[in-house]
Amino acid sequence: MRPRNILFIVAYAIALAGISLWMGQLSYSWFPPQASAESLLIDKLFAFLVTIGSFIFLGITGVIIYAVVFQRGAKYDFSDGPHIEGNVTLEVVWTAIPILLVFWLAGYSYYIYQQMSIRGPMEMMHLSMGHGDTPAVVQELPTEEIEVISKQWAWVFRYPESHVTSTELHLPANHRIKLALTSEDVLHGLYIPAFRLKQDIVPNKTVNFEFTPIKEGTYRLRDSQFSGTYFATMQANVVVESPEEYQTWLAEAKKRKPSPSYNQAAEEYSQEKRQTFKRGWPTIIPAKPPVVNYSSFSNNNV
Repeated sequence: MRPRNILFIVAYAIALAGISLWMGQLSYSWFPPQASAESLLIDKLFAFLVTIGSFIFLGITGVIIYAVVFQRGAKYDFSDGPHIEGNVTLEVVWTAIPILLVFWLAGYSYYIYQQMSIRGPMEMMHLSMGHGDTPAVVQELPTEEIEVISKQWAWVFRYPESHVTSTELHLPANHRIKLALTSEDVLHGLYIPAFRLKQDIVPNKTVNFEFTPIKEGTYRLRDSQFSGTYFATMQANVVVESPEEYQTWLAEAKKRKPSPSYNQAAEEYSQEKRQTFKRGWPTIIPAKPPVVNYSSFSNNNV
């Protein structure tokens, strides 16, 4: 192979590597804010996959474009190409590289999953405030246990130690959160995009789920499973606040008298019942609005 060709291949590989690394860093901007310790790990894995995928895609696309532009046959040339049969070295290379790449991706993904440790007891977590930062010193985290009840169509959150119930999930920042997830009817899915976490909730079973919120703010919880007619209304606010503000909220919520909260599914169903026409198919009757100390619509007087 000519030195000029070798230099071209090396320069092309370096350019591909640079563009792929840039694409990997750019992928961090494709998601909501990183609001949990697990989101840092998930985004890191995703950026790694984007980098590898970009390198492979651009590399193969570049070779195809090169072949189409510079290696095509002359006009009216209908002759066969050179007969090439068998190349053990090439066959070993194009078999070994994908196998090693698959094992590399699988091993790295499993390593990230182990670091997340979203199941089972975990009192230690590397906290970091951004994808470019190095992990902070490992420290013990206090834990907070919360019960989550899902039903058609509402989320109810119970704080056993404070005897508080709410339709808005409040979480202390930099605490290990332990959720006990249950369903009163069908399959539901707890999904918080800003946390990069999703967990199916199976009827007649308690599912334990853990994570660590690290960024204060208000995020959105959605039902990731189609659970019936009004499943799109099954959303709730997730408020991550400082431990002091969290304790203040618990104390204020505990003082409130439990009352029925606003429920969009029940409200829409009651409006449909007042309509004169019939649709011709049955509709699941939403559960009664949950009775809680604190509703996400409390401040709106709804």
